[in-house]
Amino acid sequence: MRQSTLFTKTRKSAPKDEVSKNAELLIRGGFIHKEMAGVYSYLPLGLRVLNNIIHVIREEMNAIGGQEVALPALQSSKVWEATDRWRDDAIDVWFKTELKSGGELGLATTHEEPLTALMTEYIQSYKDLPKYVYQFQTKFRNEPRAKSGILRTREFLMKDLYSFSRDETEFREFYELCAAAYKKIFARLGIGDKTYRTYASGGSFSKFSDEFQTVCGAGEDTIYVHKEKGIAVNKEVCTDEVLADLSIPRGELQEEKAIEVGNIFPLGTRFSDALGLVYKDETGEGKSVVMGSYGIGPGRVMGTIVEVLSNGDGIIWPKEVAPFAAHLISISGGNADVVSEADRLYDLLTAHGISALYDDRELRAGEKFADSDLIGIPIRLVISEKTISEGGVEVLDRKTGATTLVPESGIIEYLKK
Repeated sequence: MRQSTLFTKTRKSAPKDEVSKNAELLIRGGFIHKEMAGVYSYLPLGLRVLNNIIHVIREEMNAIGGQEVALPALQSSKVWEATDRWRDDAIDVWFKTELKSGGELGLATTHEEPLTALMTEYIQSYKDLPKYVYQFQTKFRNEPRAKSGILRTREFLMKDLYSFSRDETEFREFYELCAAAYKKIFARLGIGDKTYRTYASGGSFSKFSDEFQTVCGAGEDTIYVHKEKGIAVNKEVCTDEVLADLSIPRGELQEEKAIEVGNIFPLGTRFSDALGLVYKDETGEGKSVVMGSYGIGPGRVMGTIVEVLSNGDGIIWPKEVAPFAAHLISISGGNADVVSEADRLYDLLTAHGISALYDDRELRAGEKFADSDLIGIPIRLVISEKTISEGGVEVLDRKTGATTLVPESGIIEYLKK
């Protein structure tokens, strides 16, 4: 993409009501636009980042046997009444709407009920199990305090996977498989070294669940980290009994603020019992399906990456997340030869499948570099009179700050490495 054609522009400041780092940098960089409290539009650069995060999650969910679907956001009250969760005192963040023909619908907060009801059409025998079904879908939650930029919003994208197993043993095998996949996802997204599998409350579903918490000063949660074991315990459940179960002395824990970027829940048979999801085992006996729920919010992860991986100049996107692989900057000063060489390099990158944002705008070098720092593409390529005279391309690694002059003949091989 040529930056001169990008309809968004960088800004020197964010709206005064935005105090979180992720909102400030993403708005200033032209990644998102605030529509109202808790509601954001994803602009071209932001959508590319979001789709890259989705791509990583999708690959890892498919690798453990996930089958992708797309369920509606509008939900019937009937399935929710069956589990006694249509009441506002059961789920206090409902957005509900009335049909003109009469009756009430809900805007999806989650999909345990609708998917369980759907699976009654397809699961009858032990031979039909196990199954793992997931989606990327917009959720709506009437948060009383939408805040922290895209970390806590009223409309957001969610990857929610639901597992359907024959028994507790089969369920637990997949539960651990999914936990390992989550660790791999966060490693690929550049925050694996700061993200801990965290023992947490199971809420209304079970005694315990697992959260994946990324250590960050902007986090709303308090966790206690055991760095040697690579696990953590949420403050809500950090009791002597829990620590004894985990064989962790309290003195070895380190208190941290953290952002929850994912969670996995045992659901047992609560939803299958309520909605009639039953299968016949090898003897013909009817048994309830054992379920689990596994969530990651791609937008929330995006905001967390910005909170964790940025500096005073701007964002530093990890390679698998960045909107483009390289940011090509032409510093021409009106020199037609520099423009021609930058155009040629841009065409060369495109021909070799290397995505690049090409800053072909007629601006001063300082303005271009400031915008490049803010946008945060991990590799910056600079073409100028100086680089042409030296027979190379100036390459800056935003993560390390190291600058290298790479010969033009070797630039493609260098970038592919």
